[in-house]
This record gives sequence, structure tokens and C-alpha cells, in this order.
Amino acid sequence: MARRTRVEMEETRAALLATARKVFSESGYAEASMDDLTAQAGLTRGALYHHFGDKKGLLAAVVEQIDAEMDARLRAISDTAENAWEGFCNRCQAYLQMALEPEIQRLVLRDARAVLGGASPEAQRHCVASMQRLIDQLIAQGVVAQADSEALASLIYGSLSEAAFWIAEGDEGAARLQRGTDALQLLLRGLLARGV
Repeated sequence: MARRTRVEMEETRAALLATARKVFSESGYAEASMDDLTAQAGLTRGALYHHFGDKKGLLAAVVEQIDAEMDARLRAISDTAENAWEGFCNRCQAYLQMALEPEIQRLVLRDARAVLGGASPEAQRHCVASMQRLIDQLIAQGVVAQADSEALASLIYGSLSEAAFWIAEGDEGAARLQRGTDALQLLLRGLLARGV
């Protein structure tokens, strides 16, 4: 009985997440009605409160899910590149490109920032640590100049995050992406060790 209840609870949570993701993507967080959302999921408000606390908690869970998917996509880019430097550069550029994807733009870069204040501290630490590992590898290979890898990772993560918000904010996202990509290439070239 307890096992079945756990499975049912997981199914309920997954149904709420999937429905919220769809509704928030289509309508935006502010316009999404809790009653409509739970009705579309075929569940009650009580189920939503039990699993997520409130509408804000539900948005945080949706953003966490999208962040995990983005992270997996970025890891795949760096893991399949011909070399570590190409993988690092492609990964940074792909992050900026994601700012134009409607779901990421609306939920991660607009609604999450307005409602949640941006990425959670845990998500930020994960991103910086992931970037730091790549930078450590590039320093060890002599590709990137000797530097404090944690400081570099924090600076690059912060730059990419703010650039993504900037790209997502404007009506001219494609033009901003191009300008951001050009600036990113200049920034990344500055990391290279002499003679590379």
C-alpha cells in the first residue's frame, strides 16, 4: 500500500509539473490561474499545495526542471566537441542561444527573475562548479592562462547570465544575440595562454 501511494504521489507531482510547464509557457506565470492549472491536470489545489507549497513553489520546480535539461544539453556540447577549448566556447555560445528559445526565455529568464529573483543559489553554485572543472582542464592543458579557476568561472558565469537576460529582454533578440556572441568571442580569446 505504501509503495503504491509513493508511486501515485510521484505521478501526481509529475502531472502538476507537466501541466504547470505548459500553462506557464503559454500564458506566463502572472496570467496562469491556479484553478485552471489544477483543472487541466485533473487534480485539486490541495495536491498542488501538498507538493509545491504554492504557485511560486511550482514555478521554482518548473524552472529547476528546465535548468536540469539545459545543463544536460550544455554538457553534451562540451563532451562531444573535438577538443576541450572548442567544447567550452561552443557551450558558452549555446547558453546565449538558449535565451531565444521561447520556453527558456519566458520561464527561466523572465518569470523566474521577476518572481523568484533569478536562479537559486544552489543552481548558481552548480553552474560555476561545472564551468570551473572545464577551466581547470583547460589550464592543465596549457590552453587557458594560469589563473584562479573559481574566480574565472564566477566571472564568466555572471557575464553569460547577464547577457542571456539582456538578450531575452528586448524585442530585437536575434540582433542582441549576434552582438553578445561577438563580445563573447572577444572575452574568451582573452583567456588563452600566450602562444595558443
